[in-house]
Amino acid sequence: MTVTDHAWADGVDGLRRIAAIADEGGLDTIWVPDHLFQADPTSHPQAELFEAVSMLGFLAAITSRARLGMLVSPVPFRPPAVQVKAIATLDALTRGRAWFGVGIGWEGDEARAMGVPLGPTKARFEQLEELLDIADRMFTGDSSPYVGQHFQLEGPICSPRPASRPPVLIGGTGEQKTLRMVARRADACNLFDLPDGGTTVRHKLDVLRKHCEDSGRPYDEIEKTLSTRLTPDDTVGSFVERCREQASWGIDHAVVIRTGPWTPESARILTAAVPEVTAF
Repeated sequence: MTVTDHAWADGVDGLRRIAAIADEGGLDTIWVPDHLFQADPTSHPQAELFEAVSMLGFLAAITSRARLGMLVSPVPFRPPAVQVKAIATLDALTRGRAWFGVGIGWEGDEARAMGVPLGPTKARFEQLEELLDIADRMFTGDSSPYVGQHFQLEGPICSPRPASRPPVLIGGTGEQKTLRMVARRADACNLFDLPDGGTTVRHKLDVLRKHCEDSGRPYDEIEKTLSTRLTPDDTVGSFVERCREQASWGIDHAVVIRTGPWTPESARILTAAVPEVTAF
């Protein structure tokens, strides 16, 4: 479940209610977007949106089982050691339930509006590589200096360390750079459910498989996630059948969004589908 629209009529109580249903109902992960204003195309920029790291801290306190992560955090938003420290803290507090979802960022209007330097695409890919290098060091307790092209750290300390190494999900579907980086550096990718019967998804997975072969990385080590939308007409049965079809394309993990805030009724469609979907 990805919680993108935060405009519940009862505010934080709406979030609390949905998180409880997801956590108790067996959903694998509660994802949150890392934007600084509302970017859901079915909403508008002035709509309610909680800041991602703060929201994850709240979710950590009110859940006990579901994994938690950002889908995904743009590398320019936070200094790398601050980003890594935040994820390590989340993982330590939740005893190993954090994802480390990252990407290069794409929303130029948002960055300009909020005063965040976005930088050229090439530089952001380089920064993402350096962020992952820094995370590898900090997660293992290595506080030695780091000197990169974009980031220089004199002694990054990560204490307490995460309960376990948070899995890395790299967002984006670019075939030349992003999926190659997934093959080399990530534990998971995130693709998009387009209305073409899975043609694009299967192609992207073929590209990822080739990059894995070139990198000497087992393709099956990478969790394949797919952002898909729960429609107003969906039932438990129709959602299960869609997941079954997506699994036949090679998808391991459905990341489900919906138009408008999640409601108890829509969330329970997902939780009711859990036993069948996990049996695929």
